Amino acid sequence: MEYTVHKLARLAGVSSRTLRYYDEIGILKPARINSSGYRIYSQAEVDLLQQIMFYRELGMDLNNVKSIVTSPSFDPTQALLEHKRRLLERRTQLDVLIANVDRSIAATEGRCTMTDKEKFEGFVQQMIDENEAKYGAEARQKYGDEAVDQSNARLKGMTKEQHDESARLANEIETTLALAFETGDPAGPLAQKAADLHRQWLTFWWGSYSKEGHAGVAQMYVDDERFTAYYDKRQPGTARFLRDAIFIYTGQKA
Repeated sequence: MEYTVHKLARLAGVSSRTLRYYDEIGILKPARINSSGYRIYSQAEVDLLQQIMFYRELGMDLNNVKSIVTSPSFDPTQALLEHKRRLLERRTQLDVLIANVDRSIAATEGRCTMTDKEKFEGFVQQMIDENEAKYGAEARQKYGDEAVDQSNARLKGMTKEQHDESARLANEIETTLALAFETGDPAGPLAQKAADLHRQWLTFWWGSYSKEGHAGVAQMYVDDERFTAYYDKRQPGTARFLRDAIFIYTGQKA
């Protein structure tokens, strides 16, 4: 069956404007343009739109979705199986959060007690899911499923004290890096302190540390515009400065 923009929009519950935008950015192009100038979508485009909507529902941004669904190696069946796995994980997370709310209500009413760690059950999984949506595809392609799964497992197993220390290190990195950037010297003591703090922070997520892996992450901060934007939000050039400092710290060549 074939659909015009308006008919497919109504079927999928999206706006016609969204479909036109998807066409403009090359993530979902119509099968053809008819003699009247209307976009016409076939079954293949319907199936692709479903995939796109699954990825969007899981929180993935359009740039990542586009890179996945337009890849020559994209496998629709495997993608659907992955959607199912992640949706089941989300359902489990929601069940944990609902149970957390129920127990919190009982605790406030004096019917039970909760540890500080129990109060935050479910939120860690939410953080993992958000990271997967933003960076999971690239991370798994670059480092492999086992490394990413181990990192997620370490995050789940963190104590409150470890979470607090990780957050403290992240703040110290940001402060030290800003001061180091003002010196303009990635080999200077402040920049090297920032690189060492960054190493300490990484150990919360990695099972084991390697200089090559550390340097690879630093290079990603420059290559990936999302990371660059994060580090450059206060001062443009900060991501590249941190990369250079870490390369010096690890003995890698820029």
